[in-house]
Amino acid sequence: MKINYLLQVIIVLSVLFVSSCKKDENVAKPVITLTELGYENEKIAYLGNDLHIEADIIAEGKIQQIAVTIHSEGEHAAKSSLVLFDAGLWEVDTVYSKFSGLKNTTFHEHLEVPFDAEAGHYHFHFTVTDMDGNQTVIEEEIELKVPVDMTAPVLNITSAPENLQAFSNGSIITISGSVSDDMALGGLYIALVRVSQNLTDEQVNSSNTITMLHTHEFDSPQNDNFSSTITIGALIDNDDPQKVIGGAFGWQSGEHYILVKAKDAFGANWINSAHYPVVINM
Repeated sequence: MKINYLLQVIIVLSVLFVSSCKKDENVAKPVITLTELGYENEKIAYLGNDLHIEADIIAEGKIQQIAVTIHSEGEHAAKSSLVLFDAGLWEVDTVYSKFSGLKNTTFHEHLEVPFDAEAGHYHFHFTVTDMDGNQTVIEEEIELKVPVDMTAPVLNITSAPENLQAFSNGSIITISGSVSDDMALGGLYIALVRVSQNLTDEQVNSSNTITMLHTHEFDSPQNDNFSSTITIGALIDNDDPQKVIGGAFGWQSGEHYILVKAKDAFGANWINSAHYPVVINM
């Protein structure tokens, strides 16, 4: 009798202990701190420009995916494609898997807003799902506005490589200059482009070139002095966030050129520099 009673007590205590451990092992939901939504976090984007999104994420259970959904007020149906158009209404339903497996990260993306989107108020949803199925959602209201800045920024290149200057593995390429805008600067991108890619200036972006500089932070809203360097053969570039240099857009010997691109914040105006040709010998 005493032995049976003792066994029962041990079993009950074991169950309680296991249950307590399971409770202790519960993974907290992801924590999202939305630091930027629109220019200077004003929750405003302009037609033909882009919407800045930046968020700090802590996910104890590791990130599985991040989803960004945008729809006009009154439209709540889920959409299947990345960017959709319906009578001019702008809709986004994009899933980012590149952050999968990370416990914490900074999400920094820029969503292009079409010229023909309809101005007005939209709903913004930012969802982080971890590998345990926990999910956190942040919702905000954003506004699309008609551009108010019709004047493109002004670029001035003060220092650049000589025409077709040769650079070998381990050497450094540098370009410097200044950019200004009558209202406010929106972005600056400096690319190292392989000539054989046959890209137009409009096609050049951080997804298809080696990034020498990518920034939306400036000395002042209207003016910025910049200087950018990159080491030939580097493993990562200067994108924001940095990306690995490899694959189809990795280092290759041959003719390249540097292109500087800048845009304003309240319009859809881009300015592209001349091409600065260089030769890379790996």
